[in-house]
Order: sequence, then C-alpha cells, then structure tokens
Amino acid sequence: MQGNWKNMLTARSYIIGTLVVFILFLAGFCIQYADLVFPIKQEQTINWSQKFAEKSVELEHCERKLLVNGVSFRKMALHVLTPWLAPIIWDGTYNIKTLDRQYNGTRIGLFVFAVKKYIRFLQPLLESAERYFMVGHKVTYYVFTDKVDEVVKPKMADGRILQLHNVVADQRWQDVSMRRMEILTVYTKKYMPNEIDYLVCADVDMVFNDHVGVEILGDLVATIHPGFFLAEPEAFAYERRLISTAYVPYGQGDFYYMAALYGGKVDEIYKLSVACQKGITEDKKHYIEAVWQEESHLNRYLVYNKPTKVLSPEYIWDNSLPHGEFIKKKRFLAVHKDHQEVRY
Repeated sequence: MQGNWKNMLTARSYIIGTLVVFILFLAGFCIQYADLVFPIKQEQTINWSQKFAEKSVELEHCERKLLVNGVSFRKMALHVLTPWLAPIIWDGTYNIKTLDRQYNGTRIGLFVFAVKKYIRFLQPLLESAERYFMVGHKVTYYVFTDKVDEVVKPKMADGRILQLHNVVADQRWQDVSMRRMEILTVYTKKYMPNEIDYLVCADVDMVFNDHVGVEILGDLVATIHPGFFLAEPEAFAYERRLISTAYVPYGQGDFYYMAALYGGKVDEIYKLSVACQKGITEDKKHYIEAVWQEESHLNRYLVYNKPTKVLSPEYIWDNSLPHGEFIKKKRFLAVHKDHQEVRY
C-alpha cells in the first residue's frame, strides 16, 4: 500500500508540474501575441479618419444616386469607373494627403495659349492657379502669347516658374485654336521631357475656383464636357462627316470630352498632339475643318486611345449650365464674356 501511495504522489506531482509549465507557457503566449488572442484590442488601432472618409464617399454617391432616381438621363458619367475601368474623379474619391506624398517631387506643367484679346484672361487664370492648382508642388507655366510685354507676372510660390513664349497669332480664332496642337508637338518633343513629368493643357478664359491637385495626374487624362455629361452618345458633338479625319461614327465613343482641360505624361501628350495635328493638316489639304476644330480631333483620338483617368464635370464647369445640383465642387470655371468682342 505504501508503495502505491508513493506512486500516486509522484504521478500527481508530475501532473501538477506539467500543468504549471503549460499555464506559464500559455501566459507567455498571450502576452507576446495579445492581438491574436484578444482581437478586441485591434479596435484601438482602427484609423477612424479613414473610416469617416470612406463613409463620406458612400454618402456622396448615395446623394448622386438619389438625384437621378426616376430621371431618364444617361448616368454613366456619374459613376466612379469607366467601362474600361479607368477612374472617374469626383470629390471624395481620393485621399489627397496620400497622393501628395506619392507625387512629392513630381514636376508639373500648365500649358496655356493667350493671344490677341484673350491676353486679358491670363492674369486672373495665373493668380487663381497660384491659389488652387497643384499647391505645394513644382509647377512650370508655359504661356504662349503674341503680347509678351503685356503679361503681368503674379506673385508665385517657391518651386513655380513662369515661361513666356512668343507666338504669332492667326487671324481666325479657329486657326488660333488649332495652332495649339502644332505648338504642343514641338515642345513635348524638344523641351518639356527635360523639364516636367506631366503636362496639363488648359484654356485661358477660365479660372481655378477650388482645389485641383495631383489627383488629376495620369498617363492620359481627359475631362467630360459639362454640357454633355448626361447626354446620350448620339447627341455628342463629334465630327460626323466621313470626309474629315476627326470623324467618329455613331455607336462609337463613351464620353464627349472638352479641350479646355486635358493632360498626361509628356510622351503621351506628344503622341496625342502629333495625331491631332496630322488630322488637322490632312483636313486642310481637302479644304475641310472639323466642326469643333482641335476639340473634334481630340475626341477622335480619345475614342480609340482611351484615357487612363477621366475627370468629372467638377473640373470644368459653367454656372450658366443646367444640372448644377450634381456638381458639389466647381473647380475650374468658365469666365463669362462677349465671344464676338474677344475673338476679333
């Protein structure tokens, strides 16, 4: 009997010892891997600002969806992705702080044509650009004008440069419009590749009215025309005459883009401008002029060379247009003017 008791005590001691070792091991494991053992602690690491931003984006899209309920308008431009999965940039669809870090050190150009009476719009454009365009980033303004002596240089932030280039103004405003493609083919090949990474091309008779930053940068970027963003493709202002090189047949094209704001990497803008200039030159040989000059050729190019990023009508707006309720931010605004007075 005495031997049995000794054996039982020995076994019990062994069991107790083993349990103590296990408990100590378990305690150590829990301390070392507390996040795995007690998942509730992960709640402390949630980025609430990001969660709030995501919910804000959802609310913005819900608001737009509510606006179009029961309305027969075409809704593709109100989405956040194109059919070929390029992003459509609306307010709230990006994190500008993250993008600013990503594009830190990027060199950006703004290409502007200001000839004849349109010189009057240059100073307001440049001053508004200093307030809203690519703030905090390196910017070179490429201004082409026939009135270099009349340009008033705005007060500019560090890292921002104004380049003035003399250009001869054509007699017709239509030729002035198309001349921009010719100038772009030269500068995007010879000079800009050494000076900038991305180029944004803009009309001069506009003003920046809200933030326009690096969220608009991409390989090839186009802006949906505010007058056609709810229109059916059959109503787009494409060149429909087969004789023109800008011809776009019915059934082709997803959006109608405005030539007042487009951009991309310098090499992509070079390819675009070469194609458009070639089309303009070919049309002139046959005494043809596309219905909307360079904009028609731009749209033809973009039908068959899809932009990698599309800007919503927030990025070009005119306060005289209908359906402004869809536009939460009016970032680049048309300046109202007497068209006949400034063109001649």
